[in-house]
Amino acid sequence: MKIAYIGQKGIPAAFGGVEYHVQELAQRLIKRGHEVTVYVRNWYTDPGLKYYKGIRLIHTPTIRTKHFDAFMHSLTSSLHALFQDYDIIHFHALGPSVFCWLPGISGKRVVVTVHGLDWKRSKWGSLAKAFLKFTERTAIHLPDKTIAVSRAQKAYFEDKYAKNVVYIPNGVNIPAAPAAPESIKKKYGLRGRDYLLWMGRLTPEKRVEWLIEAFKHVNPNHKLVIAGGSSATADYVKKLNVLARNDKRIIFTGYVTGKEKHELLSNALLFVLPSCLEGLPIVLLEAMSHGLVCLASDIPPHREVISEGADGFLFQSATFADLLKKISRLAGGSKELKSIGENARKKVAVEYNWDEIVKATELVYYNLIHNK
Repeated sequence: MKIAYIGQKGIPAAFGGVEYHVQELAQRLIKRGHEVTVYVRNWYTDPGLKYYKGIRLIHTPTIRTKHFDAFMHSLTSSLHALFQDYDIIHFHALGPSVFCWLPGISGKRVVVTVHGLDWKRSKWGSLAKAFLKFTERTAIHLPDKTIAVSRAQKAYFEDKYAKNVVYIPNGVNIPAAPAAPESIKKKYGLRGRDYLLWMGRLTPEKRVEWLIEAFKHVNPNHKLVIAGGSSATADYVKKLNVLARNDKRIIFTGYVTGKEKHELLSNALLFVLPSCLEGLPIVLLEAMSHGLVCLASDIPPHREVISEGADGFLFQSATFADLLKKISRLAGGSKELKSIGENARKKVAVEYNWDEIVKATELVYYNLIHNK
């Protein structure tokens, strides 16, 4: 099959769950004999890069602003795709789905994957939220098939729109072995199991401020590593830096990839994800794949992944006091917690396996092409 992806910022993935998702799908589909094209943005992907691991990269124009970047890139990519001989056009995220009808004009099969209810994100103003809420309808009614990355999303869309939605989750690669704390020791003074870790995009729904405030009450010998950067959220990032400015134990690394990311995930004492809104966070799956003990808010996507007390821990999402109580207890560390991390690693290896996810996605494509 000839398959194209629209909506992601680009690959190779430097940050962003959608970007990692598309990269994993695309490179596995290439190995399975398909031709894959990914539409990319010049500010994210090197303009001179035309292929990545056999995946064709098409650079289409955009306007790099908070409100127009995804909109314009999805429009120009969709117009380009309209005149190509793809069998499947696969859009990612709600906003880009508003243009998914364009390639359909020429008879191409169109799929949309919803990664989250973007209109709920507090970084958007009222007009942007209204537009993104409208795109729920385009994501459901315009494509030939809609995919949700969590069971909670699938239930939400089917209940609201009475249309069948396919559940195919995000996946994770299980590391072959943990990495010793070499570069992070030199760069940040981290020795291993002496820090708490948060990783992702610094956006308000991640509630990193809760983590910073809670951290101030834990063992003074620990450090807190916040590994991530802005996502058109400069004011929020500034707020976090103000909260942390008098505490030298709090380390902002910016976005991390490769060896540094692997080392951070291999050597943390505890991974904390206090978000009030998520789709199905790949970073949580990554932390669990490294055998980390994870503490997350008890929002539906996290409850899908973590079984309380068996392979991780949950706190009451609306209650800061519960976060503080549980983070204080878990940050103390104990040998008993090692089995929790191992259970987490085993769980994601079975339930969030990329190879199985690619096969399920490929089946959606085949069924559309053959009208099943």
